[in-house]
Amino acid sequence: MADPMRDTRNSGMLDEVREGLSRRQKELSPKFFYDHRGSELFEAITALPEYYLTRAERALLHARAAEIERATEARALVELGAGSADKTRILLDAMVAHGSAEMYAPVDVSESFLADSAARLAGEYPSLTITPVVADLTAGFAPPAGMPRPALFAFLGSTIGNFNSMAAVRLLTRIRAAMRPGDSLLLGADLRKEIARIEAAYNDSGGVTAEFNRNMLVVLNRELGADFHPDAFAHQAFFSDVDGRIEMHLVSSREQTVHIPGMPPVRFADGESIRTEISCKYDRAGLESMLERASYRLTHWYERDEDGYALILAVPAT
Repeated sequence: MADPMRDTRNSGMLDEVREGLSRRQKELSPKFFYDHRGSELFEAITALPEYYLTRAERALLHARAAEIERATEARALVELGAGSADKTRILLDAMVAHGSAEMYAPVDVSESFLADSAARLAGEYPSLTITPVVADLTAGFAPPAGMPRPALFAFLGSTIGNFNSMAAVRLLTRIRAAMRPGDSLLLGADLRKEIARIEAAYNDSGGVTAEFNRNMLVVLNRELGADFHPDAFAHQAFFSDVDGRIEMHLVSSREQTVHIPGMPPVRFADGESIRTEISCKYDRAGLESMLERASYRLTHWYERDEDGYALILAVPAT
C-alpha cells in the first residue's frame, strides 16, 4: 500500500530539487544530507580534529550552561536540528541541577535518527518528558502541545550559517513565532577567523566530509528514483571572502546527464558544480543586526577568544 504522507513529502522534495537544479549555479538544500546515514556522517565530522566548531561550542556550554539556565529559568528545552543531541546533555544537566527540567523536545528532519537519540536520552533522564518533533525548520514547526514554559529554544552548531542573511532572518522569525513571552533563544555562531583554519574544517584529511557531501546524491537516488553516480562528483569546499562564508560543492568530473522522474534531464558539463551548503561566518554586529531584523533582543553574549565561536542568548522583542 502506498504511503500518502511519503508521496506528499517526495512531491515537495521533487519541486525543490527541480527548482534548485534549474538555476544557473545549480544548488540543493543541505537538509537533503540528513537521512540516517547522513546524520551518522555528520556526527563523525563533529569528532574530527579539523572540525573545531563542535569542540568550541561544547567548551562554551560547559562553562556557561549553569549561567544560561539561571538567566532563562527554562522548564523545557527545544533543540532545533537536534541530531544525536550530544551537546544537549550539558544543558539538560544544568536544568536538572537547577531543579527546573520537565521536558525535552528535539526537532529534526531525520525521523529515524531522531527516534534513536530520543530513546537514548529517555533512558538517561527518566524524569523528563521527551517528545520528538519531526519537522523541516525551513517550513515552520509547532512545539509539543502543553509544553511547559518558559522554554529555551536551542539552535546550535552554527547551523544558522547554512542560510544567507535573508533566509536566516526568515528562519529566526519562524522560530520566534513558536515562542511565547518569557522564552529564550540560544544561538550558536561561528565567528570570522583565519581562512586556512576555516577551510580545513570542511576539507578533512580522512574524507569524511566528502562522503557526507556525496551522500546527498544517495538520498536523491533513493527518495526520487534519480540516477546520480556519486563517485562522478568530487567534493570541494572553499572560503568566499566576498560573502564571508564557506561554500561546499559537488563538482562533476565529466560531462553527464542525470535523470530524475518527474522533471527534465539535468545536464552537467565537465567541472560544473552543485552548491550543497554554505556556512556563513559572523561578527557581533552582523549577528545583532540579524536578530533585530527577526524581532529579538540580545541579552547575553558568550565568547571564547581562542576559539572564535560565540553563544548568544536572545528573547523575543516586545
